[in-house]
Amino acid sequence: MLPTFHNFHNSFKINGAHFDQESLFDLAYSYAKEGSDYEKEIGIFILDWLDASDTIQLSTSGTTGNPKTIILSKQAMVHSALATADYFKLQPGNSALLCLPARYIAGKMMLVRTFIIGLELDILPSSSNLEALSSEKTFDFVALVPLQAQNSIDKLFQFKKIIIGGASVSSELSLKLQNLNNEIYETYGMTETISHIAAKRIGSETFTVLPNISIALDDRDCLVLKVPFISVNTIITNDVVEIISPTTFKWIGRYDTIINSGGIKLVPEQIEAKIAKHLTVSFFITGIPDALLGQKVILVLEGSEFELPKSLFEKLDKYEIPKDVFFVTQFERTSTAKINIKKTLLLIGL
Repeated sequence: MLPTFHNFHNSFKINGAHFDQESLFDLAYSYAKEGSDYEKEIGIFILDWLDASDTIQLSTSGTTGNPKTIILSKQAMVHSALATADYFKLQPGNSALLCLPARYIAGKMMLVRTFIIGLELDILPSSSNLEALSSEKTFDFVALVPLQAQNSIDKLFQFKKIIIGGASVSSELSLKLQNLNNEIYETYGMTETISHIAAKRIGSETFTVLPNISIALDDRDCLVLKVPFISVNTIITNDVVEIISPTTFKWIGRYDTIINSGGIKLVPEQIEAKIAKHLTVSFFITGIPDALLGQKVILVLEGSEFELPKSLFEKLDKYEIPKDVFFVTQFERTSTAKINIKKTLLLIGL
């Protein structure tokens, strides 16, 4: 018999202490009323999880559009936690770290996995790095966003298995991670799928879907998902992919970020991959309106202005070469550390 959201594994711990449902309620209540900002988010979620409702209400991060409210089934979140445990071979008593904000799905799911799988969870304030992590601690499992991994390379040896999601892993970061000895995965998912539904080892090009998930393409070449343990409805994404097999696919880019320049369709993520090894700062490729071309390609870099390497564009096709280059002292980012392209462009009057 599969666990339900009413049941908690008797092995789970938070910050070294075991809780039954009554003492967990007391912890959550104290967090919600008296805790720091990150503790309040955790407390509010746990109180929501413990209430009589069989659903959870949460917001998307708003990276690719306006934030929206989504209602998720608690039981579907349990199934997602079990699928993660199966895929990554997580066992009761495994140690895990929560360092993501609990107001978004990634942080919430670390708590759900703890309750359902029986993990021993330590909690750190959500931050763009892991500086607050004791060098004496080691963990079996952690979920990070790319910015945290980038800023904490010297801490990653403390984790046996790492999943990185929330944004795509850059070519530059991927190369750094491939030099490490632990198991590191990039995940694919969204709030609507309740965290990830596919993963790939860092260095691989193809994602493998979790068990019992079907994939297909629509007429835009975007990924279509059937995730029966999550939703009775088909989930249509805006992610352009190439399907390799019934269980694997290669991510190409976002349909809504494709640049149409003079009738040529260009994928920003593909251009970024070609130039990433030449840059040591954060950057992005995007398109802006152009009277002649319709849209033109631009490169935006974070930090003080510097001379670009001569080899930067040598691997690009002529249509992919940026028409303009801009520098921004600091990118606008969402609360989940993703670059907010629209707000960043406003900083340079675009």
